[in-house]
Amino acid sequence: MSEKKKAERSPDELVEEIRITDAAESQGTDVKIDEVKEVKDASSPDAENARPKPVPKGSRRGSKSMQVEIDRLKELASGNEEKYKRLLAEFENARQRHEKESMKHYDIGAKEVLEKLLPVVDNFERALDAVPEEDKGRAFEQGIDMIYKQMMTAFTDIGVTPMNAVGKYFDPEFHNAVIHIEDENVGENIIVEEMQKGYMYKDQVLRHAMVKVAN
Repeated sequence: MSEKKKAERSPDELVEEIRITDAAESQGTDVKIDEVKEVKDASSPDAENARPKPVPKGSRRGSKSMQVEIDRLKELASGNEEKYKRLLAEFENARQRHEKESMKHYDIGAKEVLEKLLPVVDNFERALDAVPEEDKGRAFEQGIDMIYKQMMTAFTDIGVTPMNAVGKYFDPEFHNAVIHIEDENVGENIIVEEMQKGYMYKDQVLRHAMVKVAN
C-alpha cells in the first residue's frame, strides 16, 4: 500500500487495520496490509447519502391508476350492497306472503273439520241437559261431562269459542233470527234465546247462531 493511500485513510480504517494485523501475528499468519478491506463509517455523510430514500407518494409510478381502480371497486361494492338489500327485502316480503297464504289454506281446512265436529258438541250438550238432577252425581254422567269439557278445552286451544249471543244486539253477520217475539220487558233487537249455539274460529264465523229476537 502506498504512503499516499495510507495518509488518506480515516482513523477508523487505521484502527481496523491494526486490529487485523495484531490478530494475525498472534496466530502466526502473515497479513498483507493491501488486503485489508476499507471500512466505512455508517454515520458518515457518504453512508447516509448511499441509503435509498423513499419515493414521495405522489411521484410513485401507477398511483393514479391504482386510485382510479380503488374508486371503481368502491362504486361496484356500493352497487352490490344496494342490490343485496333490495333482494333481501323482496325475499322477506315473499316469505310473509307465503306464510299468510299457508295460514289461509290451513284455516280453510280447519274450518271444514270443525264444522263437522260441532253437531257432536251439540249432542253432548243435549245429553247433559237431559240428565235428571239426582243422576248427575253418578259415574257415567260425570264421565260424559268430563269428555264434553275436554273437547271444549281443545276447541278453545285451537281458537274456537262460542258466541254466547243471549242479551246481545242482533247482528246478521253473526246471528240467524228464526223467531221474533213481542216482549215489552226486553229492548228492541235483543236476543232473548239461543236456539243453536254459534261459534267463532279465531276472527271468522264458524257457525251462525240460531236465535230468538225481541221486536
